[in-house]
Amino acid sequence: MRHMKLGLFLAPGGHHMAAWRHPDAYPAGFSIDSYVSAAQTAERGCFDMLFVADVFSLTASGDRQDSFRFEPLTLLSALAMTTKSIGLAATATTSFNEPYNVARKFASLDHLSKGRAGWNIVTSSSTLEAYNFGREAHRDHAARYKKAHEFVQVVRGLWNSWDDDAVIIDKENGVFFDAAKMRMLNHEGVEFSVRGPLTIPRCPQGHPVLVQAGSSEDGKTLAAEFAEIIFTIQRDLASAQAFYADIKSRVAAFGRAPEHALVMPGVMPIVAATRQEARDKYEQLQALIHPVAGLTGLSRTLETDLSGVDVDGPLPPIEVSKLSQSRAVGMVETARRENLTVRQVYERLLVSKGHRQLIGSPSDVADSLQEWFEQGGADGYNIMPSVMPGGLVDFIDLVVPELQRRGLFRKAYAGAMLRDHLGLPRPAPGFIS
Repeated sequence: MRHMKLGLFLAPGGHHMAAWRHPDAYPAGFSIDSYVSAAQTAERGCFDMLFVADVFSLTASGDRQDSFRFEPLTLLSALAMTTKSIGLAATATTSFNEPYNVARKFASLDHLSKGRAGWNIVTSSSTLEAYNFGREAHRDHAARYKKAHEFVQVVRGLWNSWDDDAVIIDKENGVFFDAAKMRMLNHEGVEFSVRGPLTIPRCPQGHPVLVQAGSSEDGKTLAAEFAEIIFTIQRDLASAQAFYADIKSRVAAFGRAPEHALVMPGVMPIVAATRQEARDKYEQLQALIHPVAGLTGLSRTLETDLSGVDVDGPLPPIEVSKLSQSRAVGMVETARRENLTVRQVYERLLVSKGHRQLIGSPSDVADSLQEWFEQGGADGYNIMPSVMPGGLVDFIDLVVPELQRRGLFRKAYAGAMLRDHLGLPRPAPGFIS
C-alpha cells in the first residue's frame, strides 16, 4: 500500500509568527538541546526526514520576530550523531555559494549520517541577504534560475567523481584509490568553471536527495528536471491537484519517473483531543501577534510598503507578476479571492508563512491529509508545528497513530537511508547528461 511521506520543517520556536512569544515555546537563544529533542521526537514518529531552512539575514520585522538560526550543515552534522534513521535535509542557496563547497558539504553529511542527507535547492531573493554579500540587489528571477540550473549540474557531476569501489586502500601495494574509477568533471560553463574531482568518496546514497521549493514557471522547470522532493504552498485541493498534475507531467517530459518526484505541500497543524481545544490553542496564538510584526512582515513578503495602509481595508493593488516568491503570489491571490482585509491577510496567511492551517481533532486533521493524498494533491506533507515542542508532540501522539490505523503511514522504518524511506532509487555511478 502507498504510504504518505512526512517531513518535519524544523523551526526552534515553531512556525506561527508569534510562536516565540508562547509561554510553552522553546526558550530563546542558541541551544542544541531543543533541536536534538525535536529531531528525536520526529524520529519516534517515524518521519521520513527533517528539514532546516536558511536565510542570510534577519527579517525586516527586526526585534518583533524570531530571526536567529544555526548554520544548517553544522546543525545537521550534530543531529546526525544523535539520531539513527530520520533523513536530514537543509537549504543551501545557489546565489551565495559555490558548487564545489555545496557538493563537498552535503557529501560529508551523507557520510556522517550514513546515507540520510538531502539538499534543498533555492535561489535567494531578499535584498537584506544581498547586502551581506556586497550587493545592492539580486539578479532578476530568470537569471537566478539559469545560474541555479548550471549550479545543480556541477554539484551532481562532482558527486559522481568516483565509482562506489574506487577507494581500495591497498596497503601492501601502496595504492589508496583506483585512478581508473575516478572522473574529472572539467566543467566549463557560463557561470562556473570546475575541474574536480570531489575530495570525498562517493556518497552512501549515490548522491544526497535533491529537494526544491518554488512554484514559478522557472521553479517548476528546475524541479521537474532535478528534484526528488518538491516543497510547495497550496491552500485548496483544486490548486494542489493542478500543481501535482503539472509537476508530474513535467517530470515525465524530462524522461524521469513521476513517482520519483514527491510533492509535499507544507501544512501547519494545530491539533488537540477536541475541535474546541484546538480552536482555543489557535486563538491563544493569534492573540500574541504583535501588529507591528504583522504589518512589517507582510510588507516584506509582498515587497510593498504597507506602513500607511488601513489594516481593516483591502490590500492595495499589487502586481503579482513582479513578486519574486510564489508564497507572496499565493497570499495576494487568496486575499483577492476571499476579499480579505490587510489585517486578515497577516492574521490568516502570514502567520503560517502562506501555508495551509489544519485546526481540529486528530480525525479532522487526518481526514484532510488523507483527502489530498488520495485525490491527487500530495505524496505527503512538510509538517510545520505551530509551536515547538508542543505542536510536534501533539501531531506525533495524536495524528500519526490515526494515520497508521488507517494504513496511510508506516509504523517502523524499513531501511537505513533517506532514499529507503522515500522509495527513491540510488543513482548509478557516472556523469549524468
